[in-house]
This record gives sequence, structure tokens and C-alpha cells, in this order.
Amino acid sequence: MTIFEAIRKDHDIQRELLDQLIKTSGDTEERDRIFISLRKELKVHADAEERHYYKPLIDSDLMQEKARHGIAEHHEIDELIEQLEKTDYDSSAWLKIAKDLKHKVEHHLEDEEHKFFQLSGKVLTENQKKNLADDYKDYMSSNR
Repeated sequence: MTIFEAIRKDHDIQRELLDQLIKTSGDTEERDRIFISLRKELKVHADAEERHYYKPLIDSDLMQEKARHGIAEHHEIDELIEQLEKTDYDSSAWLKIAKDLKHKVEHHLEDEEHKFFQLSGKVLTENQKKNLADDYKDYMSSNR
């Protein structure tokens, strides 16, 4: 498995949780459970991705700007998560922020899958792609 396949697998988990989240309503156990799962998934994934995908690419002329952009988007996602944490589950604003989060995360995933992966595929060797995947998966499994 390559780093791209490992990350894409987790992107699918995030998409599923986001879809579930915006279907919830009110101050319910379901909304709380899905939000907590999504928040943890996004946090661990961002940390793993920054360590085992972006960091090895930051020195590459081809990828430096993209790596910085990806990391900046992780911070924007964190800010939306913080807004959700400060908003009551039964507030009408909560669902609006959750939809903003879904849009931001999906935009980020699309950028990575359709732009960053192709470019970084030219920068990383086959060995690096496999080794980074192993490191990424180890990090994810020990922090989930």
C-alpha cells in the first residue's frame, strides 16, 4: 500500500462521518457520538498527514506551496471544529457550521486526491510511498 492509498482510505471514513453528521438534528446522543468520532478522526488524520505526508514534501520546490496550503487548511478545519464545540447542539447555527465544515473538509480532500497526490507522486520514490504509508498507518492505529 502507498501513502496515497492509506490517506484515501481515511478520507472515505471522513466523508461518511460528515454525511452522517449533517443528517443529525438537535441535542441527541447520535449527534454527539458522530461529532466526537469525526473530531477525533480529523485530528489524528491531520497530525499523521502532516508528519508522514506533508513534512517529507516541504523541501520539494514542486510541493512546498501545496504542503503549506494543506497544513493551512487543517488549521481552518480545526477552527470550524472549535466553533462547533462552542455552539449548542440544538442551535440552528450548529448545523450551518457543520455544513461549512463538511464543505471545507471535502474541498481539502479533493485538493489532495486530485492535485497533491499526482504532484507528490513525481517527488516521492516508490520506496518512500510505501514507507510513508507504513509510518502513517502505524501513527493512525496507535492514536485512534
